[in-house]
Amino acid sequence: MNKKSDEYERKKVYVLPPYMLNKLKTNPLTKNLYITDIGCFSHARHHFRERTHGCDSHIFIYCASGKGWIRTKDNLTIVLKERSFAYIPRDMPHAYGADDEDPWTIYWFHLQGDQMDDFMALFEPFKMYISMAASDEIKLLELFHQCYDLLLNKSYSMIHLVQVSQTIRYLLSFVVSVASRKEDSIYQSHVDKVTRYMGEQLESTVSLDELSRHVQVSKQHLNLIFKQSTGYSPVDYYLRMKIQRASQLLDLTNASIKEISIQLGFRDPYYFSRLFKKIMGCSPLDYRHNLKG
Repeated sequence: MNKKSDEYERKKVYVLPPYMLNKLKTNPLTKNLYITDIGCFSHARHHFRERTHGCDSHIFIYCASGKGWIRTKDNLTIVLKERSFAYIPRDMPHAYGADDEDPWTIYWFHLQGDQMDDFMALFEPFKMYISMAASDEIKLLELFHQCYDLLLNKSYSMIHLVQVSQTIRYLLSFVVSVASRKEDSIYQSHVDKVTRYMGEQLESTVSLDELSRHVQVSKQHLNLIFKQSTGYSPVDYYLRMKIQRASQLLDLTNASIKEISIQLGFRDPYYFSRLFKKIMGCSPLDYRHNLKG
């Protein structure tokens, strides 16, 4: 195989033509997020790009093997190694290229759309660089190839363009979830430990002081990480767990409302009924009479 054909085999590129981009920009199901360019460069020795005024699309690069670098404004340089995912916001001046000794294999795509700024806000905390595990790479590349193959073979079909738009949206969400999982692993372990403890104490009462001592973090910090993870304070979440258990007891036992109230640590049945209605939208009696299943 000659050098030119070998280079061809090492590259996959698909650039959407203007008429197709016009379709994507105007269709309600694709205009919020769509691919403009997508491709793969394998062992891309001497690969280099520089855009002194940035790009009109948001750029995403996944380095599957080898090494490379990205340089942005203020000469900030990010080194990409195996299983590294990086992004460059629209209009940001930049340059990037493969390592001379160990050139990267990269999968890349450019995105536009009305919701791209919202997606970029999700990525912002991770400072342009996200490392991924081998198992995460399998999922990432599966989604990438779905998009590339559909564009290459079915780009004339609006149905398949919608599928590509939804798939790349899922890919971005997946990458953010991977990054968040790593970022929050310590905090999440505290939240999980607290919720397990709450579940063991549904027939008694626990205080924020007790929960704080159980995980050995301050009350203020526990409140913060719990709200970030669940949307509720620890005490509010604990009450909701109690009401959820009460719902099960109403569905599955013949115990009276007062008996259930006392069993779950509520000394005042009237308070229990008010709380139940606030959370479930109906009284315990009405809930019991509603048909389920």
